[in-house]
This record gives sequence, C-alpha cells and structure tokens, in this order.
Amino acid sequence: MSVHILADSASDLPLSFFEEYNVTFIPLKVHLDGKDYDDLRGITPDEVYSAMKEGKSPKTSQPSVEHVIQIFSEFGSAKKTGIYLAFSSELSGTYQTAVMALSQVKEEYPELDIEIIDTKCASLGYGQIVRQAVDQASKGAAKEAIIKDAIFRSQHMEHLFTVDNLEYLARGGRISKASAFIGGLLNIKPLLNVEDGKLIPLEKIRGKKKLFKRVIEIMGERGESLAEQSIAISHADDEETAQEWKKAIIDEYGVKEVYINSIGASIGAHVGPGTLALFFLNELPASES
Repeated sequence: MSVHILADSASDLPLSFFEEYNVTFIPLKVHLDGKDYDDLRGITPDEVYSAMKEGKSPKTSQPSVEHVIQIFSEFGSAKKTGIYLAFSSELSGTYQTAVMALSQVKEEYPELDIEIIDTKCASLGYGQIVRQAVDQASKGAAKEAIIKDAIFRSQHMEHLFTVDNLEYLARGGRISKASAFIGGLLNIKPLLNVEDGKLIPLEKIRGKKKLFKRVIEIMGERGESLAEQSIAISHADDEETAQEWKKAIIDEYGVKEVYINSIGASIGAHVGPGTLALFFLNELPASES
C-alpha cells in the first residue's frame, strides 16, 4: 500500500491483525512483578487478568520515545508515507510521545511524511478507526482521504463501558475504596463513556440485567443506521457475555457485522476482568449514509 498505517496496542486489535495487514505496531508497556513487558508481544491479557484476580496491581506506561524515534527513522530512511492513529491523548501520553519523536526525527529526515492523529478513542473504538484506515489504504485511497475519514470517525465514535468489579478502578485510583466497597454491596454497575477523549461516568445501574437493557437502549438513542455499521465489542476475560451482547444487538437492530476481541493488557490493567465495552458511530460518513 502507498500509505502505511501505524497504531498502538491500545487499539485492542490482535497481533495477527498487525502482521496480516502489515500495520506498524507500537506496544504500550505493562509493569508486573518488577518486570516490564511489551503489550501483546511480551504479555497476554489473560496473564494480566489472572494477576489482578490474585490481588496484584499491574501498571502501564506509554512507549519510550526512543522506540518511536526508531520506527519513524525507518520510515524516513525508506521514504515511506505513514499515518499514525494514536490512542486518546486524554488517557495516555502516547500521542505526545509520538509528536515529540516526529519533531526529533525530522531534524535528520526533514521530508519525513508521517501524519499523527489523536483519535480521542480507546480500545476497539480506536481499533475500528484503524481497521477502516487499513481497508482504505489497501484499496489505494489517498492519504488526505484516509485522514479525513479517520478524523470523522474519531469525532463520532461512541464508547459504552461497564466494569464488573469496582475494586479494580479503586486500585488504580479512579474511584475511592469506600465507593468501590459500597458499590459492591449494592451490586452497582457503572456505565461510562468517552467524551472528547476522556472517560466520563454516564449512569449508575443496579444489576447486570438492567445494565444490559440500558446499554441496548442508549445504543438505539445515539446510533445512526446501526444495521449498516460495523459494531465492535471488547471484553476482559468474558467472551460469553460479549457473545450475548452480540446476539441481542443483532436481534434488536439488524446489525450485520459485530467484531469482538479481548481488551488488551494496557487497558485491561486499569479496568479489570469482567469489563465490557461497546462501540458504534452516532453519525455515518457521507459516503456511507
């Protein structure tokens, strides 16, 4: 392809996707038991979830600037055109690291042609944008057209997240331990979404069944032409429930494609096992509407 796509592991796409479509993979870091691992390549989501169930608290960090400089330098020396679709700058320093690396590499390769886009998205919401960009690039789309479409999708991607156990959010400092304890007693399930790249609480719902019903309702309220979209569901060690969500969405809205994959280690370390997330567009690009 004339335009090469770069993405990081917070897109929650499987490593096989990057390999099959020749997408440049930039892994975030996972820190566990005193060791550092590359997300996906060095540690699996299952390993992270098992550790969390044992009471451990894995940490994460963005890729090193040195690693990104190396990748960008390879693009410069090979004179390749690239688009780096990055994890939300509101949730990680990955985008800022890439901007810093690009500035440094351009000192050596002033003609370096890499565009960095802050998708303001996470998990498979981000992954859906990457998948579409790769599809367009493989069909020979121009760089400007791929960028325009990616930005549009970034601005219109809905994220609906729910976590199974508030304790994991408490460990990461996202909520207080007291809130986690009380929420657990009352079987409170938080529903969160992403607005302008930030994770925002949406509603608090008691019980899984009510939560699931509400997720389907909100999808109908916010989504546009759902039957024509590719919908995505990511899960943290709970594919059974993800498949239940898929069936309900197909039954309710006539959706033809639902893409499911595991939440990776870099995001899973913060939300914990049992997390589920749903992604869809609230407006379709003009070419698809």
